[in-house]
Amino acid sequence: MDFVPAARIQQLPPYLFKEIDRLKAELVAKGVDVINLGVGDPDLPTPNHIIRSLREAVTDPRTHQYPSYSGMNQFKVSVAGWYQRRFGVELDPEREVLTLIGSKEGIAHLPLAFINPGDLALVPAPAYPVYHVATLFAGGHSHFLPLTAANGFLPDLAAIPEAAARQAKLLFLNYPNNPTGAVADRGFFEQVVDFARTYEIIVCHDAAYSEMAFDGYRPMSFLEVPGAREVGIEFHSLSKTYNMTGWRLGFAVGNAQVLAGLGQVKSNVDSGAFNAVQMAGITALDADQQCVREMCRCYQQRRDVLFAGLDRIGLHPAPLKATFYVWCPTPPGFSSTAFTSLLLRQAGIVTTPGSGFGAPGEGYVRLALTVSKQRIAEAVERMSKLSL
Repeated sequence: MDFVPAARIQQLPPYLFKEIDRLKAELVAKGVDVINLGVGDPDLPTPNHIIRSLREAVTDPRTHQYPSYSGMNQFKVSVAGWYQRRFGVELDPEREVLTLIGSKEGIAHLPLAFINPGDLALVPAPAYPVYHVATLFAGGHSHFLPLTAANGFLPDLAAIPEAAARQAKLLFLNYPNNPTGAVADRGFFEQVVDFARTYEIIVCHDAAYSEMAFDGYRPMSFLEVPGAREVGIEFHSLSKTYNMTGWRLGFAVGNAQVLAGLGQVKSNVDSGAFNAVQMAGITALDADQQCVREMCRCYQQRRDVLFAGLDRIGLHPAPLKATFYVWCPTPPGFSSTAFTSLLLRQAGIVTTPGSGFGAPGEGYVRLALTVSKQRIAEAVERMSKLSL
């Protein structure tokens, strides 16, 4: 029998990393010492006080039952408290906070609540692929906003055609940015609010990397800007902030009507986040944030080692004030995939081709700071022996 996938599956973009994955597995099978700078998964462990909290919570039989669809009240109170302390933004825990099974899940479900077949979403490129895929799943189309070095890897809102702006229902943003590492300032977010008001567009700001910043820089929340709560929501995750990627816990905050729509989708497709994990999340948010500061110091040291090494071999990545992603131009004469393949085949280094994040990512590779300083230094040493 031949089972034909639904049209929504058939229209998904090709998995551009498949060949890289195959080559990586082939090299590992041959005994090659592969250094993986391709994955955005922290190698640092979840802090001990969060683990202890989970251990205690999971022994309580009450946590084994179905959780609330919208999240434990105390977790939402902790989110609101964290937002107040971190950004000076006051939130109503009941109406303006929604618990997620990781921010990816919430981002993927949001278009189902607001995109009708044929509607547009404004999607940056290069970008986290879920924004585009989620739009496709909802029957919508993506109008891509190129992020270029000339514009600081920010979308040029003034360049969006009038027809596209009027047809759009959602605008996806992500700062600090994956994959470019770019950051946005208050002036840009003010432009976003004005743009969204003019065209009645919902802003979906993915702020998963707001706590991973260096050199004293403190990324702001989109919701700090006056009027932001009228037009949008912000997604957060405990994955990167507390090294909890496998725990699957996040939240969305902001416009109550938008959150209600997302919550209605979620109540029909999932049963909420595990209560024991939410209790550990409460511990993470309420505790002293020393573990976050230590994490940032670690990644900053890794960044400095990688940037110094790349500079010595003539590769000059975009400045990095936040995230653990280094957005590095390819050497002259190399496409993204060709350079990625060279690094993997001849140096045993896994990177991610920029083109995999969208056409404007061509000419770059993304390197993740998810291995030790020593392994990063080794990776640079291997690169230096290549003919670039």
